[in-house]
Amino acid sequence: MDFEDAPAEAAYRQQIRDFLGTHSAELEHGDGEYLADPRLDDIDALRRTQALLHDHGYVGVTWPEEYGGQGGTPIQQAIVNQELARASVSGLVNHVGVGMCGPTVLAHGSEEQKARMPRLLRADDIWCQLFSEPGAGSDLAALRTTAVRQEDGAWRVNGQKVWTTFAQHAAYGILLARTDPASAKHRGLTMFVVDMRAPGVTVVPLRQMNGASEFNEVFLDDVVIPDSERLGAVNDGWRVALTTLMNERLAVGGGGTELGLRAAPLVRHAAARLPNLSAAAQVLARQALGRVLVESLATRYTGYRRLTVIARGDTPGPEASAGKLSAVRAARAGADLGVRLLGEEAVYARTLDGDWRWAVAQASVPGIAIAGGTDEILRNILGERILGLPPEPRVESKQVLAAKGEQS
Repeated sequence: MDFEDAPAEAAYRQQIRDFLGTHSAELEHGDGEYLADPRLDDIDALRRTQALLHDHGYVGVTWPEEYGGQGGTPIQQAIVNQELARASVSGLVNHVGVGMCGPTVLAHGSEEQKARMPRLLRADDIWCQLFSEPGAGSDLAALRTTAVRQEDGAWRVNGQKVWTTFAQHAAYGILLARTDPASAKHRGLTMFVVDMRAPGVTVVPLRQMNGASEFNEVFLDDVVIPDSERLGAVNDGWRVALTTLMNERLAVGGGGTELGLRAAPLVRHAAARLPNLSAAAQVLARQALGRVLVESLATRYTGYRRLTVIARGDTPGPEASAGKLSAVRAARAGADLGVRLLGEEAVYARTLDGDWRWAVAQASVPGIAIAGGTDEILRNILGERILGLPPEPRVESKQVLAAKGEQS
């Protein structure tokens, strides 16, 4: 593909730069190092930033206009992402809603459900994704949260979710639950939209080792969900969930974005610290830095190729898993090198002048590696769906086996 801007793309890029320059004081900025501030100190300021970006056409660029988007191209979205990063504007606070929940609602929801999308894009309503459970993370289809249909057609939900990003701020979530325990585990699942303020929904933030509480436990005790909030057909939830998962892997590194700390500040950090090292250590540090930069470039250009395919009418597919793997590898290597260059100061989890970014980056990478699928799951996807390798043996859950035993 051609990595240079076409004339129309160059004009679009300049339009964004002009906007960011004019409205800089109104936008929430990160520290110039992170794609988003992991501490989320001021959720209201981040909401205002997303609303302002949306109102000027820079959120939901590729979404249909009737649902609050711009009807633009994936390349335009990539340009927006690049320019926001260049200007150190904080990442979208509702990135889970924009990147994962919203595309699922647009693909499988009713017109009533789609009518909520403009509020999602503006961050008036934050959305979350209720998938993982204590016993069903990488093996999502092993989930045990149940949804039982009542006489009036509504569904009664009971179960527990975990690692739910921003659930403490969310107005809505997309929920995957088991509706037919007698079916094989990838069948008998149904997707719903759940009101996070409904009776029976309890959110418990989890304190992470980076000092943030982005993740949460969510308890669902006799939560009633109207059938009108179902996404897709009954017991067809796995197909609906694949829409979410494919978009998630594209959003989390698969679209060419860097994860954690960017490569550029790592170079500046290394340049300041290298003179303090021995000659032999400087050689090793330069080699490590070179590997990080190569990984970052590979992530970016692989993502751009994928965006080009999508721009031609394709949908996000398993190829995005490779981009996410590469982005995590670069983030892990960069954070590790950044902390190693601190030397003795690394013991204090910050520099002597109070810079906490490198230690926080290192503590954040494990969570980033899990988001959107663990490395092991992504390698399985690439092996099975791209390379055509034999799948790993799969066994049915005890729950399914017990149900089948009762039927026999």
